[in-house]
Amino acid sequence: MIRFHYTDKEIDNILKTLTIVIDTRENKNDHIRDYLHQKGIPIKSQKLDPGDYGCMIPKNDELGIPRDIYLDSRVERKAHMDEITGNLQKNPQTAFENELIRSKEIPFTLIVEDLHGYGKMLQGKYHSKYNPLALLGRLNTFKAKYGFEIVYLDKKFSGNWIYHHFYYQAKHYFKLGAF
Repeated sequence: MIRFHYTDKEIDNILKTLTIVIDTRENKNDHIRDYLHQKGIPIKSQKLDPGDYGCMIPKNDELGIPRDIYLDSRVERKAHMDEITGNLQKNPQTAFENELIRSKEIPFTLIVEDLHGYGKMLQGKYHSKYNPLALLGRLNTFKAKYGFEIVYLDKKFSGNWIYHHFYYQAKHYFKLGAF
């Protein structure tokens, strides 16, 4: 097996080039793009399958990166609980479940931009005929079956969460020498 060893300083310099990849079909995400721009975090638009967000380290000969490195990890963003219940209707459910199937072999996180989304789910505060316990059961079954996690957060923190999610994953893999 081939391993690369980087010093902590080299890893820090490499991580300064970490670029958030945004799926070209992802829309209504100005709050995320604004955060990334304000922090000087590079972004790249590219079709992603699966997910809405990923990350990469661009080629940089000076830092010992001979080619672009893409982290096998994705984040799928849902704006609110209604988007999830809409995705679980008969036809959209197939597309949603197919996305989960494609993501099964990589770290995958679903973020719901509603800090109180879990409580709303339990109380049935969404626009759907889905029974709250049936919805809870469906989502937990999908989580177990496809190995992903759901994070509920205030949308004003989405950009921060996405960046740090990928930053610390990449840092971990660089420390392991996996790149």
